[in-house]
Amino acid sequence: MSEIVISQVITGLSIGSILLLVALGLAIIYGTTGVINLAHGEFVMLGAYSAWALQKYANIGLFEGLILIFFIVAFIGFFIERIVIRHLYDRPMDTILATWGVGIMAQQIIRLTAGGELRYVEMPQSLGSSISVFGIETSAFRIFILVMTAALFGLTWYLMYKTNIGMKLRAITQNREMASSFGINSDRIYSLTFAYGSGLAGLAGALVSPLKSVSPEMGTTYVVDAFMVVVLGGVESLLGTIASSLILGQMNGFLAYFSNDTMAKAIVFMAIIVLIRFRPQGLFSTKNRN
Repeated sequence: MSEIVISQVITGLSIGSILLLVALGLAIIYGTTGVINLAHGEFVMLGAYSAWALQKYANIGLFEGLILIFFIVAFIGFFIERIVIRHLYDRPMDTILATWGVGIMAQQIIRLTAGGELRYVEMPQSLGSSISVFGIETSAFRIFILVMTAALFGLTWYLMYKTNIGMKLRAITQNREMASSFGINSDRIYSLTFAYGSGLAGLAGALVSPLKSVSPEMGTTYVVDAFMVVVLGGVESLLGTIASSLILGQMNGFLAYFSNDTMAKAIVFMAIIVLIRFRPQGLFSTKNRN
């Protein structure tokens, strides 16, 4: 019995780490700018396709390509924010439609350039084996994802709370007009924030690409999961994002063990709906946007 519990806890941590990896960029963009970015899943997809293209055409493995993938997708996010999103701040319905359209365009561009068939990214050979964790055989690559997620979360927390740009970002989040009166360039900060969140989504796509087949539609599922994490955790709480990822990961793992993946997702989704009804600000949110 204890082995089953340990196995399910490890499975839940694996699921939770992937959820956090995908949701982290969305939480930063949504919590800071208020933009409901329906194209976030497509940034995940672009990261996966970047990993595939670098591996196929440039012979660059997943390890070596991670930093490059981050900057590729971050630049795309920066470009989209400059061209489209920056003109729609404080217009939430317009940003929903605009980012939805951007997502559709991204899918079609990938179909026209890379084709619509499934693509596959080779897992690094050094992580293709299993390792023993508390006596349970676990994929070394999933452990690597868990470690990378923890490192990226730590880096994000440091940037948000220990750097000058993070201080400016938090000031803008609290009161954009007041921050601007002190000489903070909110447009520049928003652009960099959107780029960073997009780059994180690209890294998420690259890291999960060896586990999932790569296709133009792969981002749709991830954006739904990411929004569930953000809603549960609260849009202004990084710690809430990591807590909600772990909660949803464990719920998915245990429910899937007793039923199946489809039923587990349905039950979790219903639980989120009930939560929104009674606590719309999320479990861990303590502040409101001004």
